[in-house]
Amino acid sequence: MEQMIKRALKAAKADYLEIRVREGDATGINYVGKELETISEGDSRGGSVRALVNGGWGFAAFNDVENLADYARAAVEQATLSGGGDASLAPVPPTIDHVEPQVKSDPRGIKLKDKHDLCKKYNDIILSNKHVQTSNVRYVDSHGTTYFANSEGSFIVQETIFCGIMVLAMAKDGMNVQRAWESVGDLRGYDNVLGLEEKCEEITRKAVEQLAAKPVEGGIYTVIADPRLSGVFAHEAFGHLSEGDFIYENERLREIMQIGKRFGCDELSIVDDGSLAGEAGYNKYDSEGTPTHKTYLIKDGILTSRLHSRETAVKMHEKPTGNARAINYSCEPIVRMTNTYIEPRDRTFEKMLEETPDGIYCIGSVGGMTNTEMFTFSAAEAFRIRDGKLAERLRDVVLTGNVFQTLMDIDAIGNDMALFGGLGGCGKGGQSPLRVSDGGPHIRIKNVVIGGTS
Repeated sequence: MEQMIKRALKAAKADYLEIRVREGDATGINYVGKELETISEGDSRGGSVRALVNGGWGFAAFNDVENLADYARAAVEQATLSGGGDASLAPVPPTIDHVEPQVKSDPRGIKLKDKHDLCKKYNDIILSNKHVQTSNVRYVDSHGTTYFANSEGSFIVQETIFCGIMVLAMAKDGMNVQRAWESVGDLRGYDNVLGLEEKCEEITRKAVEQLAAKPVEGGIYTVIADPRLSGVFAHEAFGHLSEGDFIYENERLREIMQIGKRFGCDELSIVDDGSLAGEAGYNKYDSEGTPTHKTYLIKDGILTSRLHSRETAVKMHEKPTGNARAINYSCEPIVRMTNTYIEPRDRTFEKMLEETPDGIYCIGSVGGMTNTEMFTFSAAEAFRIRDGKLAERLRDVVLTGNVFQTLMDIDAIGNDMALFGGLGGCGKGGQSPLRVSDGGPHIRIKNVVIGGTS
């Protein structure tokens, strides 16, 4: 493979040329209710070439790797015919490296029958509760080797092994439908999906208990968000606003997000770090061969940096951060997050709760949306806080607000950091799902608008 790629690089002339080839295999198992909907094993192989000529890009994706040199020439021809442009690349030192996966238990060594039996066991636990209407258990593992080379002299081989599972319970009482789930998935191996029997019982119990929860009364509340929800906020509400291509293309956002501007209290720091080995968003190098590292987006309340590809770094007169990521070999790299989180501080959750005479404790998220700086998230679970203690369970808790104002309203940050990967992932520019992690500690936010009955 290495010699084939190097020959293709020499066969086409451009200002810049890069080649990515990926070989991989995957397993998928999916139970919906009592039915085994899919069980499969498969492999794939393909690649892409990206060429830069006089500031214009050309791109060609393919499955027949044997004709790689022809596709390299085709990408150069596209770039030449594009009529030029303003694209250029920030310098990155050439790298030669081979990154091997580090897992305790490789899922490729586990029989398909054993993987199926594990899924069936989890599914049976969920369905054993008479109040559960249906279930969903979805398992995925994959192994991939990506070869990256460019005309600057880099040749990088990266191997990754992902393994994860999602378990869901759905309970119903008339028109009242409630669900609870757990999803785990990262690059640590098959052990990641074992021992979830108690978790299946827990999500089943939560789905049933949620049926009796009281609808929340709409209003403005102090909210304590758990580590999972604080991670969703860091990723969805602020992380996407920190992506260099999004900022560069939005004049209003460029005016708002100026480096050095205060965006929160002194204790608030938000980080994106693709170098965290084992996490779902880990890569030693991004899809352009740039090393990943820890990037402070906000540090001690001050906007410090944003996320960049080599191209957006030049446009914004900043440095590449290792955040150019392509979801697969058929897609071009775009600016994406990796492992995004709020850094912990020193407040315990118990102290945070004790100091909150009236509010809502929100756990997890069942989805939401963002529109530039405005966000809407639905909490997976919620409890009323009364006199510093958790009280009745609530449902239909929807948080809305302006991300910049919400960052300023964070007045307490916990010491219980956690990161969450899982199945699914991040979507952007038609590329989804990209493996990422997000997380943080418990955080407390003042003046949060909560939708509900009034």
